[in-house]
Amino acid sequence: MEKFKEILKRIFCLPPIWTVVAALLGYGFVIAVAVFHIQNPILQYTSYIASAYALIVTCTGLVYVNTAIGGVRKFVSEHPLMKKFRSTKVGEKYLTDVRFRAGVSLYQGFFINLLYIVMKLVSGIVYRSTWFIALAVYYILLAVMRFLLVRRLNVQDEASELRRYRTCGVILLLMNQALVGIVVFMVQQNRGFEYPGLLIYAMAAYSFYAVTIAIINVVKTRKHKSPILSAAKAISLVAAMVSILSLTTAMLAQFGEGDDPMFRRAMTGAVGGGVCVIVIGMAVYMICRANINLKKIEINNSQT
Repeated sequence: MEKFKEILKRIFCLPPIWTVVAALLGYGFVIAVAVFHIQNPILQYTSYIASAYALIVTCTGLVYVNTAIGGVRKFVSEHPLMKKFRSTKVGEKYLTDVRFRAGVSLYQGFFINLLYIVMKLVSGIVYRSTWFIALAVYYILLAVMRFLLVRRLNVQDEASELRRYRTCGVILLLMNQALVGIVVFMVQQNRGFEYPGLLIYAMAAYSFYAVTIAIINVVKTRKHKSPILSAAKAISLVAAMVSILSLTTAMLAQFGEGDDPMFRRAMTGAVGGGVCVIVIGMAVYMICRANINLKKIEINNSQT
C-alpha cells in the first residue's frame, strides 16, 4: 500500500517547476485542439486526459505554492501600507479574527457566484436553453444555502452549527436527485450544455478557477473546526464540480463533432455519475458527522 501511495505521489505530486510545465502543456494541448478544430479522435481523447492531469497536478502543486506564499506574506506584513491597514479597526479585525476574515471570503465567493448565475440565466433566455436555466436554478439554491450559513457565522454555538451543517447535508442529498435526473436525461438524449462562440473559454477559466479555490478553501477550513465554515466550503466545492460537468458536456458538443455518440454518452455518464457520487458521499458524511458530534454533546451535557 505504501509503495502504491509513493507511485501516486511521484505521478501527481510534482516539484514546482515540473508542476508548472505539466499544467501549461496540458492546458495548452486542449486549447490548441479546440482552437484549431483538430478532428483526430486520438488527439482529442489525449487532450481530455492531458487537461484532467493538468488540473490534478495544479491542485496538488498548491502545497508548494502555499510554501512560497508564506514568504510573500512575510514581506507584505512588514510593508508600511500593511502596517497602516493593521492600525485601522477593520484591518485589525480582518487580520486577527478568523471568522470575520472567513466571512469576507464567503461573501466574495457568494457575489462571484451570483454573477455566474446571472450569466447562466441570461444565456438560457437569449439562447432558449432549458439546460442553462435548470443549472442556474441549481446554483441559486446552492447560493441561498451559502447565504443562510454566512448569516449564522457569528453564532458560536457548536450544537446550532452542527444542526445547520446536518441540514445542509440533507438538502444537498435531496438536490442531488435533481442533478441525477439531469445527467440521466443528458445521457439518454445524448445532449449537453452548449456555449456559443468564445463563451466556452470564459466558462472554462471560471470552472478551473472555481475548482482550485474550492479545494484550497476546503483544506484551509479543516483547521478552524467550524461546521458552518465547512458546510459553506462544501457547497462551493459542489458548485465547482457541477460547473466542471457542464463544461465537459459543452466541450464534447463543440469540439467532438466527429466523436462516436456512444463515446459522448459514456463520457457524460462517467463525469456526471462521478459528480453525483461525490456529492452523495459529501452529503452522507455531513449528516453522519453532525449526528455523531451532536450525540457526543448530548452525552457530555447529561454527564454534567
